[in-house]
Amino acid sequence: MANPCAVIGIGQTQYKTKRLDVSMAGLLREAARRALDDAGLTWKDIDAVVVGKAPDLFEGVVMPELFLADALGATGKPLMRVHTAGSVGGSTAIVAANLIQSGVHERVLTIAWEKQSESNATWALTVNGPFTTSLVVGAGGYFAPHIRAYMARSGAPDHIGTLVAVKDRQNALRNPYAHLKIPGISREMVESTPMLWEPIRYLETCPSSDGACAMVLASEDAAKKAPGKPAWVHGTSMRSEPMQFAGRDSVSPQGGKDAAADVYRQAGITDPRRELDCAEVYVPFSWYEPMWLENLGFCGDNEGWKLTEAGATAFDGDIPWNASGGVLSSNPIGASGMIRFAEAALQVRGQAGEHQVDGARRALGHAYGGGAQFFAMWIVGDEKP
Repeated sequence: MANPCAVIGIGQTQYKTKRLDVSMAGLLREAARRALDDAGLTWKDIDAVVVGKAPDLFEGVVMPELFLADALGATGKPLMRVHTAGSVGGSTAIVAANLIQSGVHERVLTIAWEKQSESNATWALTVNGPFTTSLVVGAGGYFAPHIRAYMARSGAPDHIGTLVAVKDRQNALRNPYAHLKIPGISREMVESTPMLWEPIRYLETCPSSDGACAMVLASEDAAKKAPGKPAWVHGTSMRSEPMQFAGRDSVSPQGGKDAAADVYRQAGITDPRRELDCAEVYVPFSWYEPMWLENLGFCGDNEGWKLTEAGATAFDGDIPWNASGGVLSSNPIGASGMIRFAEAALQVRGQAGEHQVDGARRALGHAYGGGAQFFAMWIVGDEKP
């Protein structure tokens, strides 16, 4: 049996288009310092540091973890970098949790970030071969055909994506760290914005953000000494699959289904919609909410859009999704997955402030990346498993 692991400290920065007031090291140190303060610890109390970020081209700085060691208190300590494309924030947290569960360390600082303002992520995703496959002017150009395929096979009406965009942006108004805050957001406002990649409109897509998110993960003994309520890790799962292979279902990838089944098994969950109290799911384009509702087993095939339309995922619905505003409202790519994991932990700790879901005891954190080919998930709860 794995040793129990708990989240005892969480720190986030403000997510903005440009954080010109800090260097990359300063940005990370801001989040890390807040996580340490939340855990009641100092730099010397940390046994190891696990960092994660998206491809180096997104910032134009190669292997930044090498010059960040001092800023993160990692001098003389193990420092590990994780990379799984856009899901990296989630997988980084899982690697850190494994170091606790295996008994290797007592307290691990894990942090993920992106300072997109220092480069151009859309350009980085659009470099032609032989270096990489063009994603047709950014991630939206790659994922739009998958969304159209979902609409065709599920019979979803055109307005479903608009509903998600309005919901998540309304949620963001409750979150002090959120990047995009649009008072008075409405369907009419979303539908009046330009079409970027049909059927994705401007306000149905995520922003480019600077920001960092950090957590302190601890063993059972260390968690007992923490000043605040811990969020216990009930299960973790990672899966991946090739971007292209014969018969691949790009609308509902098998890797996502397998990762969800594994994390539910570990947490003893058979009906996620009724046994989880909320979920923070990686939705960078609004249509991915109904798609992931199906992929993660919250409903049957072709039924996800019906849950969205019925308000099940709303802040006051029976299974709130992305009460923080989600990736649609804040998207420092390398950190976006860790933010989902951290926000799930905040919910079960009862520390989510104005976007706290009443009575949240078990929550899902989810991240995906690449061509919807990398998946990372965890379930956290307010009680030790």
